[in-house]
Amino acid sequence: MCGICGKIISGNNSDIKEELIHKMCGVLEHRGPDDEGVYLNRSPGQCEASRRDQVTRSQVGLGHRRLSIIDASPAGHQPMSNEDGSIWIVLNGEIYNFQDLRASLVKQGHRFRSRTDTEVILHLYEEKGAGCLSDLRGAFAFAIWDENRGRLFLARDRIGKKPLYYFHRGGTLIFASEIKAILADPQLSTEVNRPAITDYLTYGYTPTPQTMFKGVKKLPPAHFMTYEDGVIRMERYWRLNFSKKMILPEAEYCERIMLLLEEATRARLVSDVPLGAFLSGGIDSSAVVYMMSKIGAGRVKTFSIGFEEQSHSELKYAGLVARHFGTEHHEYIVRPRAIEVLPKLVWHYNEPYADSSALPSYYVAKMTRQEVKVALNGDGGDEDFGGYERFMAARFAELYRRIPEGLRTHVINAALSKIPTPLDFNNFQGKLKRFLITASKPCSERHYNWVSIFRDHEKEFLFADSFKNELNGRSSFYYLEDAFRECGSSDVVDAVMCADITTNLLDDLLVKMDIATMANSLEGRSPFLDHKLMEFAATIPSGIKIRGTRLKYILKKALAAALPEEILSREKMGFGIPIDKWFRGELKDYARDILLSGKSIDRGYFKDVSVRQLLDAHASGRANHGARIWSLLNLELWHRIFIDKENM
Repeated sequence: MCGICGKIISGNNSDIKEELIHKMCGVLEHRGPDDEGVYLNRSPGQCEASRRDQVTRSQVGLGHRRLSIIDASPAGHQPMSNEDGSIWIVLNGEIYNFQDLRASLVKQGHRFRSRTDTEVILHLYEEKGAGCLSDLRGAFAFAIWDENRGRLFLARDRIGKKPLYYFHRGGTLIFASEIKAILADPQLSTEVNRPAITDYLTYGYTPTPQTMFKGVKKLPPAHFMTYEDGVIRMERYWRLNFSKKMILPEAEYCERIMLLLEEATRARLVSDVPLGAFLSGGIDSSAVVYMMSKIGAGRVKTFSIGFEEQSHSELKYAGLVARHFGTEHHEYIVRPRAIEVLPKLVWHYNEPYADSSALPSYYVAKMTRQEVKVALNGDGGDEDFGGYERFMAARFAELYRRIPEGLRTHVINAALSKIPTPLDFNNFQGKLKRFLITASKPCSERHYNWVSIFRDHEKEFLFADSFKNELNGRSSFYYLEDAFRECGSSDVVDAVMCADITTNLLDDLLVKMDIATMANSLEGRSPFLDHKLMEFAATIPSGIKIRGTRLKYILKKALAAALPEEILSREKMGFGIPIDKWFRGELKDYARDILLSGKSIDRGYFKDVSVRQLLDAHASGRANHGARIWSLLNLELWHRIFIDKENM
């Protein structure tokens, strides 16, 4: 993987300075420490036939930082051009079927100067224009400058593995793999997108296409964008379809799952540098390690992270899988002092990010990079095959809603009166109470309450009156509501799974993996996120994925002969950190000092008394606000680093 950036100006207003593109590249050095390249075009481009009487005067600058994985020779240097220099490209990512595409293009007369997948995209674009995207199988974000048309073409992969941000104002467009590279342009002012704060406190991230910076947006996944004569046009080129189901014998589902997973894993083993795998001890990462061993990738190097707190540590299971497949296994224990890296993480994430598993993810990537340059992971298995309790809860809630309303209300009130308010909504008692509170609501509203860090009434208590007036009743529900509407599935489990892929997977899990790996100059690859495998998984009826209370039923059945029974039958353990304990112990004063500082309160977002009550309730053990404290802490540190520009 790499880092890309660029700027285009329509008209004769000003020149793009080469030092600016180099500065943007410098910000992205961690994404590609092996090489840097810059292309500048200040000359008038040639127009297409229908506009020969006009002159395109777009000035273009493209920048690239390279992490050399395939063809590390100078021939793989980017920005890269076609034979006559009329088309230039910068790519972040990998195209896993590039060898087959290259062979086809050679037959059509195209000549290659490198062995890279980047050059394949160039020639494929010459043949098909935007239609080239339908042929690409991989994780990518790229920009193509088409001199003959005076057009910049930006594209992002189907699932959103690779990020792409942009800023557009007037006749200027700036883009990059990370927001801070865009902010390197001194003509941009750094302003907070204040309404996005309430979205962040709901989900733990800023929903696509928004960012926490005013004027900066994310290009959505499965979209391409063209910029021509100062005008942006955006179009979607792919969508995951849950509406068409295949009814097959279970054995055939299993066979096809294993064939597609093997194919996806094999494609992700193409590399000119050493590879390894993240191993949590869960089903998905274990399945990837199995496939790597089966394919014959040599003795697989595996990497695992754990904690002293056994309730959060999966090292026991990771070790079991490592021994089963005879891997070269490496482990690392994360302790509370690891929080010292938090300001650095905030800088890498560009926006406030409240998933606490970012911390262990960073450390496992750092450990892995000492041994290999590419690591496979199990991301996507839960989304493909129904691995989250919220998917099962959606089905039970729909069954519950069939009970007559009067009886239903009586049952809820009776049950809630007997269940005390739990300290931790993540234990069984807490989950049951949360389920009953929302069980009668429509599916999208239930899901909204299920995934929220701060629910709407809790933000009402937290926000300062002036900030509430500024938000003018804004609800963050719009994001999930749009996701459910776009999915349009009549099956409630399919609807929740589809919405999860386009929200939580996109803006939380994929961001976490991209940043954790790229911060350490490591490439991450995810076989379960292969779009061919995902397309097939979407055709499997939800009742085959989740059978009764058995999550991932068909995937476990497919892997029955491959993985140890203890791995297949173990309870799912989320990849989080023991922040509830840490914020009552070693990190209690750290959080209090930052969140109750005059600097934090004076921002005008939160009531001093509300933040204090939240911290006190958690410290005393009356409630578990660990995730909420973590989200507030990340927001404040983000302000200090990106808005106050403190050197932390």
